[in-house]
Amino acid sequence: MNVDFELYKIFYYVAKHLSFSQAAAELFLSQSAVSQAIRQLEEKLACRLFNRNTKQVRLTPEGDLLFRHIEQAFHFIKAGERGIAAVRSLQQGEIHIGASDTICKYYLLPSFKQFTERYPGIKIKVTNRSSSVCLDLLGKGLIDVAVVNLPDAPAPVKAEKIRTLQDVFIAGAAFGELRGRRVPLRELCRYPLLMLEKHSVTRDFFDRLLLQNGITAVPEIELGSVDLLIALTKIGLGISFVTRDLLDRDIEDGSLFIVELAEHIPPRYLGVATNAAIPLSAAAERFIEILTARRS
Repeated sequence: MNVDFELYKIFYYVAKHLSFSQAAAELFLSQSAVSQAIRQLEEKLACRLFNRNTKQVRLTPEGDLLFRHIEQAFHFIKAGERGIAAVRSLQQGEIHIGASDTICKYYLLPSFKQFTERYPGIKIKVTNRSSSVCLDLLGKGLIDVAVVNLPDAPAPVKAEKIRTLQDVFIAGAAFGELRGRRVPLRELCRYPLLMLEKHSVTRDFFDRLLLQNGITAVPEIELGSVDLLIALTKIGLGISFVTRDLLDRDIEDGSLFIVELAEHIPPRYLGVATNAAIPLSAAAERFIEILTARRS
């Protein structure tokens, strides 16, 4: 049965007030238009919904049954409207962010803190994956925002740079002979290298750096964790290639030093990526505003 929802709406207000005139006033319709709508609905449902006389209006048993269902439906609709209003006003809702463990730990914690303090009703869900996987999830619409080491983002993903990243080679005391020298990349690659696993954005960047300089190197150890990479470098297992931002404390206390490379290492960028094909929620827009305000 195909019944115009507008007829149910008019029925609801007549049944709610048990008055055609009050329903007409609330709906900004004429009383005759309300009466005509009720007649149409009764014809479609093949039953009488109201008993009417000059003094009062009463629901028939069929009308009472219909009203109980329609009233529940209207309550759900109103609840949905209130929920949307709450989400738009950032009183409740959820934002789903994709980022690697390293990016979360070293770059996003202050933004998470600021966002939750400002919008305590919004839940933050974080998916920890590599930047390339986060971009894939974003393209599929499975996360709202990705904060990633920027490669060329595939359509429909669009990305905005928020921070410049400078990669460096680091070593510990076991390789002290490299301190204070400008070391050619070819010479450095004769030492044991500790690298992130293949298909990470940082590893792809390193491999391209070698290729551009006509160098082939096989890492001694490949890892999935930057923190573990730094830890193994401290104990002298090899030389690592990491982002300078992650090293302040270790450089300051002398447990690591930066190997000065003879060749220039181009900068990379940290970026915030969104799916251009999917409108951003208000919560996602506010998170990006906080994140980009902290750019450096």
